[in-house]
Amino acid sequence: MARFESTLDCSSPVDIRDRHADVSEGFDPVYPSVSASNSTSTGSSHTKKAADPVPSRFSPWLLSLAYPLGRFGVFPAYFGRVEVIGQEHLPRSGPVILAPVHRSRWDAFMVPFAAGYHVTRRHLRFMVSADEVTGLQGWFIRRLGGFPINTNRPAIASLRHGVELLEQGEVLVIFPEGNIFRENYVHPLKPGLARLAVQVEAHTALGVKVVPISIHYSDPLVPWRSKAKVHIGAPLEVANYCTGCPKKDAQSLTRALQTAMQELTQK
Repeated sequence: MARFESTLDCSSPVDIRDRHADVSEGFDPVYPSVSASNSTSTGSSHTKKAADPVPSRFSPWLLSLAYPLGRFGVFPAYFGRVEVIGQEHLPRSGPVILAPVHRSRWDAFMVPFAAGYHVTRRHLRFMVSADEVTGLQGWFIRRLGGFPINTNRPAIASLRHGVELLEQGEVLVIFPEGNIFRENYVHPLKPGLARLAVQVEAHTALGVKVVPISIHYSDPLVPWRSKAKVHIGAPLEVANYCTGCPKKDAQSLTRALQTAMQELTQK
């Protein structure tokens, strides 16, 4: 999950067409101002290339093999028991961000198992750290709906792709803690998820929802025959946090999400 450590305020947009834009400063990462748009309308071909979305797609044949194999083969064989609570909270339509805690690399498989296509008839898109989208693993990730993002300095194209997915009513998975933490409590959330959600909702009014998810393993190292419990909470309506100031709105949503995730972890 990306760390958008900017000092976002109620103005100061940055043009997302510029791939060299410094996203560590205050910015609106998805909807540049009219003046910014005009100033770049005569940009070079390099600028046009920067606007191309980060590729993510689904391979039908790989999906048809991977998910059944995981659900009916790998999970029953590896885990002693997997309990899922709260699937009724998963939206069946509209733009959604799933916000799970991050306790293990198994989380990337646990989320589809608990909230994937066989539950909602909706495929999941994962925002994945760029260093994980390499080699054979990267080949699979890119064909199973994942796309890379540089967690130290997120590229505008990656942010834009996340926005486009939400605008198309997709389900996006972002781990808001940013890293794997073995402890059974919610670490401070990175602000990027909330900023993305608030800005899409503020500009589109599509009804973006954020779903908190707790994942708990009986052993933090998740050895063979471990038990796992996934608790899905009620979605947060992003529109309820949109007051017109992106920075404050995102901070409010982040606090609410942190509270919701912590409450699920304690159940």
